[in-house]
Amino acid sequence: MALRIARHDTIDIVELSNGTRWRIWPADVPATLRWLPYTELEIAASEDKFCSHELINREDNSRVRVIEENEIWPAESVRRILEKG
Repeated sequence: MALRIARHDTIDIVELSNGTRWRIWPADVPATLRWLPYTELEIAASEDKFCSHELINREDNSRVRVIEENEIWPAESVRRILEKG
């Protein structure tokens, strides 16, 4: 089922048309800035070490890693990974 963006008010949180809210992995935020309200997305489980799911843009198959809005990443781990690029 394709979902659309209901809200993307903050840089790192997106709410989808099904009411779910997702925290975007910091390094993936730039990809979401191209999303428009009509962008069709899918949610898929992820095997990423820090992110439980991915949001997949159905138009170009690009993916961003996410966790549920109420979850947080371990700050030190995120810092180390982002420093490595």
